[in-house]
Amino acid sequence: MAEKDICEIVYVHEDEVNKIKSKMLEDEFLFEVSDNFKVFGDSTRLKILYALSQKDLCVCDLAAVLDMSQSAISHQLRVLRSKNLVKFRKEGKMACYFLADEHVVAMIELGVEHTKEKL
Repeated sequence: MAEKDICEIVYVHEDEVNKIKSKMLEDEFLFEVSDNFKVFGDSTRLKILYALSQKDLCVCDLAAVLDMSQSAISHQLRVLRSKNLVKFRKEGKMACYFLADEHVVAMIELGVEHTKEKL
């Protein structure tokens, strides 16, 4: 017989529930967090972020690394910029992209580490 994955009795631990409720984030804020995770859900964008976690790269180099067109890379970079995950600087006529901050690096590293645990 399989174990049930629900409580067999109904009993709410009021103190614990109230503590957690008082610390819950606003729905609007959680929507933004969720939206950021959706950006990480696209394998092309994740490849771009991973490549940029190794080194700042121009659009041409990113296109070569991912074997994609510059326009396809630019489209994905616009999405990543809109979520403040990447930034760019002009170097002459080149647009060089880099990760916005260490939080992005940490999110990539944690995702990789977590996935390796399952394998």
